[in-house]
Amino acid sequence: MAALPYKDSDQGKKVQVEEMFDNISPKYDLLNHLLSANIDKIWRKKAVNRLRSSNPNMIIDIATGTGDFAVEATKIKNSKVTGIDISEGMLEVGRKKIQKKNLTQRIEFIKADSENLPFSDNTFDAALVGFGVRNFENLERGLREISRVLKPGGAFVVLEFSKPRKSPFKEIYYFYFTKILPALGKIVSKDNRAYTYLPESVNEFPDGDNFLMILNKVGFNDAKAFPQTFGIATIYQSFKVKN
Repeated sequence: MAALPYKDSDQGKKVQVEEMFDNISPKYDLLNHLLSANIDKIWRKKAVNRLRSSNPNMIIDIATGTGDFAVEATKIKNSKVTGIDISEGMLEVGRKKIQKKNLTQRIEFIKADSENLPFSDNTFDAALVGFGVRNFENLERGLREISRVLKPGGAFVVLEFSKPRKSPFKEIYYFYFTKILPALGKIVSKDNRAYTYLPESVNEFPDGDNFLMILNKVGFNDAKAFPQTFGIATIYQSFKVKN
């Protein structure tokens, strides 16, 4: 069975993911940084640094959530970021965040479906996705949409959880990820399934070389993977094929 937030629901994955993130949005940032010991901030910085050489002006941040990736992307000189997400709850948290950081002139948040983006072809110089591609209902369709709105040659950077392969870290990680994290997530977020779905969705996601092959298949080239912190997460970099 495919990983779903709420297995007893008749709704599709997309609707369930929206509901889940609406439910946990008030506690999302707290849990995200707490459960990762703030390592996620380092990963985001490294991912955005992959875009600096192309000096993009117009950046789209897919599945922006509460906007941490979008905020980091504004550190690229003269960049403007459009963050999209299907969860209005997450976007509301993000809007308050950018107001506090005085970034409302640099970041715009729009409620939208990652697999049906409301933008013309060849609009953006670069695209980012942080911990979002494994939540796509149809992975290839979502990636093709990102390719569509990117300009030819535009950079695409993905930061996503992956599966450590080497012992003994692999065993320690899996115990934490499948036992400790869901329990803490349930207590703090009050959502019984959100942080059980997390390890299930990571386990299902085609990480590493498998994801690189999919990127090459849907319109990207020069795809590379950069594992982070013993393989807990991976940064993927690729570029839209030029016409």
